[in-house]
Amino acid sequence: MTASNQVKLKPGDSIGILGGGQLGRMLAMAASRLGFKCQVFSPDPDSPAFEVVLHATCAEYADVEALELFANDVDVITYEFENVPAAAAMVLAARRPVLPDYKVLETTQDRLAEKDFATRLGIATAAYADVSSVEELRAAITRIGLPAVLKTRRFGYDGKGQAIIRDGEDLDRVWIELATKSAILEAFVPFEREISVIAARSADGHVECYDVTENEHGDHILKISRVPAAISDALAARARSIAETIANALNYVGVLAVEMFVVPGADGPALLVNEIAPRVHNSGHWTLDGASVSQFEQHIRAIAGWPLGKPVRHGAVTMTNLIGNDVNGYEQWLTVPGATVHLYGKGAPRPGRKMGHVTEVTPRSEK
Repeated sequence: MTASNQVKLKPGDSIGILGGGQLGRMLAMAASRLGFKCQVFSPDPDSPAFEVVLHATCAEYADVEALELFANDVDVITYEFENVPAAAAMVLAARRPVLPDYKVLETTQDRLAEKDFATRLGIATAAYADVSSVEELRAAITRIGLPAVLKTRRFGYDGKGQAIIRDGEDLDRVWIELATKSAILEAFVPFEREISVIAARSADGHVECYDVTENEHGDHILKISRVPAAISDALAARARSIAETIANALNYVGVLAVEMFVVPGADGPALLVNEIAPRVHNSGHWTLDGASVSQFEQHIRAIAGWPLGKPVRHGAVTMTNLIGNDVNGYEQWLTVPGATVHLYGKGAPRPGRKMGHVTEVTPRSEK
């Protein structure tokens, strides 16, 4: 066990959070309820997480002096997003425990490395190929077929950095518009539904998985999550087993999400892993009101060296994202029985911006 895995915080200790978005905000709120102090590091002066902490550092991730001062003020460091610059993570890890271990990012920041990792574990994914030129793209299409999805290997989210390729597409144009020299081509998956598993792992290897979530996207952005997913108990158990296998293989500490496709198979529905997110995740927001311990508290427990909670779902839960101008209708949710409104304290809404979410819980006795 490494030194970073021997963290044992006590109430009053301080947690550093890289990233000041809504995930950082909700992590800080969960930490506060457990008696921890938090400091947020973000280059954005309008970060919504700044509003819920006493101490914040507004600086670029390349500012080594700011990173060192930040590290000196906290006892452990975590992050709300997976695209933490590697150099910044290394500076911080030399001074304080960084959990999950920043080396996890070497796998999850690169879509090709992530797919290779899953394949080595014997976990099925869509067919894929490394692509670094339009010539390699043509060769990959010959092997994989069309339609297919071309993605940048790094820094893509919510549909950014990707393009669907169909018969007749101008491949030269597609390659130029993607504006990268490192891409991955993935076979288009005719899935029955999209699901995800939120899993937490402690430093001693204990894993707790939440019930499987079924997700519905619009314009590549998560719109609605429903729990439990409309899949068999056997398939749900398989999905949780995949998430646990991944968490253990990464020697992970904290909460992660594993997104999967449910696809038809000769012996019934099967699973393909689509993406691993090494952080708390939008599809786990339902746990704030729908489970005995939220994904945010679970993450804080894990990185603090505290026992994980046993997540007990309170009933059927629906989470609806308030995206862009959706937030202007927040009042309509305030009178809905069983609904809880969460607003992120962001500025003006714009298309594609996550402004808040609503959870609706139907107790088990009413199902």
